[in-house]
Amino acid sequence: MIRYKNLSGKSGVDSYEIREKSIVVKFRYARKYLYNYDRPGKEQVEEMKRMAIAGLGLSTYISRNVKKTFAKKL
Repeated sequence: MIRYKNLSGKSGVDSYEIREKSIVVKFRYARKYLYNYDRPGKEQVEEMKRMAIAGLGLSTYISRNVKKTFAKKL
């Protein structure tokens, strides 16, 4: 897992792991969640990967656009 940069200083995301067709996101005080091309979909996962690398906007994007559409709790 890679520590999320959290450039805003307010993110609920702790760390992430980018995979070929998915991303795993670890939230502070929570479990890890797998998001993949099946759930929530390729476009959303690729946007989440971009935001994870940038270190900005990932938590907000998930709460506004993805919500509980994750593939699996890990």
